[in-house]
Amino acid sequence: MSGAGYERLAGRLLPWAGHEGKPCYVVGDGTGYVSRLADDIESIQLGMADDLLGHAAELLAEHGATAGELRYLASRLTESLADVKRVAESRGARLVPASDPLDLG
Repeated sequence: MSGAGYERLAGRLLPWAGHEGKPCYVVGDGTGYVSRLADDIESIQLGMADDLLGHAAELLAEHGATAGELRYLASRLTESLADVKRVAESRGARLVPASDPLDLG
């Protein structure tokens, strides 16, 4: 705790954007309603990405996919990759730094 008796909490990047596509953050200990909602949405996004990868593999294995189908797939993959990247950025920012970093030199 700091001198004022409050622990400094970092903002968590949420899996949705605000007005004009600007990032949204929540500050807390990770147990509040918004944090739990964000956890649920991230879980859904990761599950959908996994399903989409399976669909992509099947479509590409057919060798008869139309240009329209491939464009649609590319659009969904792009959206999904953006979601997964945001989840990774959010989780990476919340990692606690190692107290003893590895000496790789």
